[in-house]
Amino acid sequence: TNSKPATTRSNQFSIRTQLATMSPNTEHKGSNEETVVEEVLTEDTSNASIMKNAGAVHMDAAQSWGRGIIADLKSTVGTHWVSEMTNFNQKTISVSLLMFITVIAPTLTFGAVYGDNTDNRIGAVETILSTCWMGCAFALFSGMPTVIVGSTGPLLIMTTVIYEMAKSLDIPFLPFYAWVSVWACVYTTLTAFFDLTRFVKLCTKFTDDIFAMIIVMIFILNAIGSPVGNGGLLRYLDPNNKVHTDFKEDMENPQDDYSYLETAFLSIIIGFGTTFTIFMFRGFKSSSYFCNQLTRDLVHDFAVVSSVIIWSVVKGVGFSDVETHELKVPSSFEPTFQCCDEACTMFWPDECEEQEASVGTRTWFAEMSDLNGKSYAVFAAAGPAALAFILFYLDNGITWHLIYNPSNNLKHGDSYNWDLLLNGFCNMVNGLLGLPWLVATTVPCIVHLNNLAEKDANGNIIEVQETRLTYLISHGLVGFSLLFLEAIKKIPVPVLLGVFLFMGLSSLGGIQFWHRFTLYFQQPSRYAETPYTKYLPTGRIHYFTMFQLIFFLVILVVQNIEQIALIFPFMTLMCIPARLYFLPKFFEGWELLLLDGHQEDIEEWMTRKRKVDNLKMGFGDSMHSMSENSEGIYDE
Repeated sequence: TNSKPATTRSNQFSIRTQLATMSPNTEHKGSNEETVVEEVLTEDTSNASIMKNAGAVHMDAAQSWGRGIIADLKSTVGTHWVSEMTNFNQKTISVSLLMFITVIAPTLTFGAVYGDNTDNRIGAVETILSTCWMGCAFALFSGMPTVIVGSTGPLLIMTTVIYEMAKSLDIPFLPFYAWVSVWACVYTTLTAFFDLTRFVKLCTKFTDDIFAMIIVMIFILNAIGSPVGNGGLLRYLDPNNKVHTDFKEDMENPQDDYSYLETAFLSIIIGFGTTFTIFMFRGFKSSSYFCNQLTRDLVHDFAVVSSVIIWSVVKGVGFSDVETHELKVPSSFEPTFQCCDEACTMFWPDECEEQEASVGTRTWFAEMSDLNGKSYAVFAAAGPAALAFILFYLDNGITWHLIYNPSNNLKHGDSYNWDLLLNGFCNMVNGLLGLPWLVATTVPCIVHLNNLAEKDANGNIIEVQETRLTYLISHGLVGFSLLFLEAIKKIPVPVLLGVFLFMGLSSLGGIQFWHRFTLYFQQPSRYAETPYTKYLPTGRIHYFTMFQLIFFLVILVVQNIEQIALIFPFMTLMCIPARLYFLPKFFEGWELLLLDGHQEDIEEWMTRKRKVDNLKMGFGDSMHSMSENSEGIYDE
């Protein structure tokens, strides 16, 4: 009888000892341990009580007065630059070529649109030069070399608005554009200096996934055929497509027959064929084909490049007599704007058709004093510069947050302040030269990340080859492309659309929003096991996905309405307060954690959950044993 109290106390001591080791992170020990012990002993073991402040979003402490910039430089460029510049291997070559193909096509496309929207003040040559030099600068000096800069739709619209504003004010566009760029650089400098980029880190997967899904859907729809656009493979089936109209106008003999269906069907075959071939080649990496793993890796790494070559040859050799859409490339390296006279206010040949040759081209540097006598334009430029700055801040910030999410296992750290400062400076230089602005581009960044990463069987990133070489080589090739533009012209546009379709489809796998959306069409008992499918009822998962789907559709509609497309990044920004203040009214903290939290926090919650469940069962068994031994001892 005397030994039973000792046994009872020993059982209680054993339970308390196990509870004291529940947290996997030493920083959470102490008060949190006592809280968990108390919760178990008082039988408060609901999911909501397992981890305090679960699902809460926290912002880093401010590092103002330039300390954030210095800290970014030390932790990224100052620490990892040498290793990132010397880790050359087979993957470096394949990813560099992939990124060159990924970048050059939209660069030329955006250049053509810029030419149309600005009456050739900015064109394809300017876009190539901007992409080349700024990409190389970021490859060498940025703190986040996994991020790829390029032209984006919102910036194109913003530049068009500035051009129309300059026309309405009767001010030369390029000087006004240069002053807007100077003011935007001032805003980015102040933002980085006072560490205001930390507000972007309030984004969670809720916002990241919506933004990524929109950009990915743009790539997919533009490749297949957007219902609100004119491009895409299926659009070739339209007999009134501009491609068919241009072919008919360029025919030397109007009596010759031109079959738009031949062009359409060949374009569709080589476009979708390119996408299929890329996926097939990439699938060899985990197959049993070929003699060794090195060969399989080689086929996987060069899947995009080899597919582009194969289908370009198929078209060029097998169907050379069938017209297909080709890239419009500049004929020489000089400013796009050809002058009718010395004043260089009219574009040759459109505005002086009787003239046999141009007098020259515009100067590379904008004449900032040439404001048509309206000196107030220097200060008036601060207004549109504020809108341009917000686009720089949002387009860059959301993409940075998406790529440098902890789940992507990038180990070299981020540098929001330094990279925003660098982006503002580079875009100021672009403005002074009459070149288009560039910011981080989401899908190329995702493609770059995925192709540098090693993944497990479930598609989770294990490690990433963090290098500057792929960035430097690919954008260096963009500059060298000015020497072999005729060779690039041999690649049919449908083949490049097939590459874009691959880029979009391959990016879907890394978006949790997409995976949860597909659950609507799956049998619940066959769901893949994830933290949210394991612990959350199916209805709660669908409820969260429904909220995300509504925000996604609203932003997608705004993005596709030309008159209001400029506010697309602002609409994305509104997802942050919606997640912080609106969703907690409908979901408990632990639910938001499992659906929208960081992986390490989810793992900690799951570890606590398992141990609490196990200890609760053991604690119940101990109480039952003690009650059987002695009611008096139990009371003690």
